[in-house]
Amino acid sequence: MTKIKFGTDGWRAIIAQEFTVQNVQRVAYATALWLKENAANPTAVVGNDCRFGGKLFSSSVARVFASMGIKVYLAGNEFVSTPMVSLGTVQLKADLGVIITASHNPPAYNGFKIKAHYGGPATPAIIDAVESRIPDEISLNPASLEDYTKEGLIEEVDLETLYCEHVRKSFDLEAIHSSGLELAYDAMYGAGQHVMRRLFPDITFLHAENNPGFDGQAPEPIHKNLTELSETIRLSGNIDSALATDGDADRIGFYNHKGEFIDSHHLILLLIQYLHKYKGLQGEVVTTFSCTGKIAALCKKYGLPHTVTKIGFKYICDLMVNSGKSYLVGGEESGGIAISGYIPERDGIWIGLTLWEYMAKTGQSLDDLIAQLYDEVGAFAVERYDLHVSEELKQQIIANCQSGKYTGFGDHKILRTEDMDGYKFHFDGDSWVMIRPSGTEPVLRVYAEGRSSEEAFSILDATKAVLLG
Repeated sequence: MTKIKFGTDGWRAIIAQEFTVQNVQRVAYATALWLKENAANPTAVVGNDCRFGGKLFSSSVARVFASMGIKVYLAGNEFVSTPMVSLGTVQLKADLGVIITASHNPPAYNGFKIKAHYGGPATPAIIDAVESRIPDEISLNPASLEDYTKEGLIEEVDLETLYCEHVRKSFDLEAIHSSGLELAYDAMYGAGQHVMRRLFPDITFLHAENNPGFDGQAPEPIHKNLTELSETIRLSGNIDSALATDGDADRIGFYNHKGEFIDSHHLILLLIQYLHKYKGLQGEVVTTFSCTGKIAALCKKYGLPHTVTKIGFKYICDLMVNSGKSYLVGGEESGGIAISGYIPERDGIWIGLTLWEYMAKTGQSLDDLIAQLYDEVGAFAVERYDLHVSEELKQQIIANCQSGKYTGFGDHKILRTEDMDGYKFHFDGDSWVMIRPSGTEPVLRVYAEGRSSEEAFSILDATKAVLLG
């Protein structure tokens, strides 16, 4: 029997190889055991995104839960996003949420994410507890959805409408609609498509139809996967901004009117500026180790507390939920961002609407708002290389980092080093390079920050030459 191991954000596996109904039932059974041990009258929200077999797998989870006496709120929608399940868990006062999704992974994958009662990723402790309860074999024969529905153990809920209503209460959508902004949305064939058609029926849509195979491409909202969106903006000549979200709509990709990708470093800074400077909100900013140093600079300027965590949204969420402090923004380099006034969860649509509202309320373009940022903290760019190297070379490079072998890269002399999660080498003028191994593949991730993309790439090239030389 397959050994099931949760990764940084749920269990993921290839459909029909390891991701089978029986293995999903094993995970659901273990989740139910934990839930029954930790809640007197346990309830759970269950849903699935657009991936192949989603309904089959989510109904399997619901039936296992119901067979063990757990009340299930099952998404009656064709598909839902991860944030819809997280929000539903909070609004329905459930003890747990489960979303069948492999997020931005390639189309052959599906997955099982657990959401805690607060509407964010389950803590590592919960995941470990569930994982330890997964049986090697399982022999369940739960009744049908119809039977459990009649018993009241399964209740269908419209998570999409619940989400749309919450958006309408939380945003000034009229300001966006009446601003004259021409907007676009690339669903990447993912779970945000129906909601965005309901909220913004008149904008330009790309890849907003049901395609469980994502047209053969991993639905990850990074520039190399969004060239069609970028080209659409460039050729149209009148689109002011575009939003893209991944397969389960919790990550964001964002574009300006020139079809240029605006990375998460800039988006986090824009959100801090809008929420604090323009809306007067207070709170802690939590970002991961790979984010720009400009975030610390802006927080210092605004008098906002700022904490850096290891890489992974689970570390951000843990602080948001358990630190006892109020938070303003929590974000990571890979496009997962959460903000004050909402659940402690990444949500690409929520963040995109916040930025569009910022543009609408100020009457300024994205480039204008970024220029204002640069006036406050200076221009910058963060770039990244993924170096495909042997495991032996990867380990040697990390050992060299640990032993202090490197004193500089090209013309860039190392002034100080941080090693919270990988190795960040700081140079003169707020520039740096960071080296971090992937834990799952023979890849070395190398990040660099400079005053421009050219400088950042120059740092990357110099570092690559030393590492591989």
